[in-house]
Amino acid sequence: MEITVQIVAKQTVKPSSPTPDHLRNFKLCLLDQLSPAAHGSVILFYLTIGNRSTYDYKFQQLKGSLADTLTRFYPLAGRIREDSSIECNDHGVVFAQAKVNCFLSDCLESPDAKLLSKLIPGEFDNGSVLAVQSTCFDCGGLAIGVCISYKIGDGSTLSTFIQSWAAAALVGSAEAAVPLLNAASIFPPQNLPLPTPPPAESRTDMSVTRRFVFDGSKIAALKAKSTSETVTNPTRVEAVTALIWKCAMNASRSNSDHISLSILSQSGDIRKKMVPPLPGHTIGHLVGYFASLATESEMELKSLVAQLRKGEQDFGENYVEKLQGDQETFLAISKSIQEAGLLLQRGATDFYISISLCRFPFYGVDFGWGRPSWVTVPSGAYTNVFAMIETRNGDGIEAWVTLTEDDMAFFERDQDLLAVASSNPSACNCPIMPQSSL
Repeated sequence: MEITVQIVAKQTVKPSSPTPDHLRNFKLCLLDQLSPAAHGSVILFYLTIGNRSTYDYKFQQLKGSLADTLTRFYPLAGRIREDSSIECNDHGVVFAQAKVNCFLSDCLESPDAKLLSKLIPGEFDNGSVLAVQSTCFDCGGLAIGVCISYKIGDGSTLSTFIQSWAAAALVGSAEAAVPLLNAASIFPPQNLPLPTPPPAESRTDMSVTRRFVFDGSKIAALKAKSTSETVTNPTRVEAVTALIWKCAMNASRSNSDHISLSILSQSGDIRKKMVPPLPGHTIGHLVGYFASLATESEMELKSLVAQLRKGEQDFGENYVEKLQGDQETFLAISKSIQEAGLLLQRGATDFYISISLCRFPFYGVDFGWGRPSWVTVPSGAYTNVFAMIETRNGDGIEAWVTLTEDDMAFFERDQDLLAVASSNPSACNCPIMPQSSL
């Protein structure tokens, strides 16, 4: 039987209280201005929440608590304008209600990227920055997909919003942290021509997305292999990213003998790099991008981890300081972005993007029927992208990798990869969490 997802209804949820006139014009910060015109998504899966009547009640509860949450996160209910601002006109957020003709276990037994892409909102309304979809399975299971524009949010913003929404839905819970909406005062926007970041390659019919899961014990062994005099304490994300990058480069060079340089782009949370650090619930796309380069002579795992660490250190020491400067330093950032674009255009270069939502507490999100049995980051909109998130037990990493069809044929057979990662294992083998009482 073919699994199909049917949109039952679409509603626009507006803030439960109107936004005051003096808050109607929300200025984007410099980092929002520099962010790519793309979206980030996450899907949270919950086991049985009840029968159809129970689901209808829960949906109304989700909708009401979303309206309450949008009162605090009022820019997310607005529309982006061309002058680098959001018109907070309470137009609202599209909330799609869907159903799928299978059990949740059917979806989790062998997760499929194409099916997952149907569990998040499709097209955004013109200028909107947030969309939500709730999908009910035949067994009573539920998937909640949330999609946010990078022009106003990042992984931290997405996590803060979902936690606040869940707190509003969970009767008797303490309210989540109130969002801080002051990023534009810390990183003032610039009225100058903005550079265009190097674009990711849009996915084509010749691209393939595969899921790999790295167990905690295997990651520990991988970290040991990645240790060097330069990096004595590689992180889990560094070790896994370096291995995926290495295997992707091997695959690319198996299909093309003229690739001489590989570039991996990562993002760093600006909040943690500030002195003093900004609170985690500061809203905005408060990340900066930094690149690591590797040539054919630098494909050893230790060397790649060292390159990743160097890129992050340079980012922390140089990039953040420039962000707090004047127009001259902004022009310096613009120049570096333009130089990165020129580097990609010279040919014989592979460009990859690594995205990590590790360490965000998505597995603690409880709307009133327990914690999620699985959380994932749908990927596949762009080619040469690695998207990672922690596994449910907290010590493993799940990675969705999108490559060209030819490169994936080599990548998914790489023995170095298969020695430490499982190819698309079941996501059903998660312990059932205690149910919350409403």
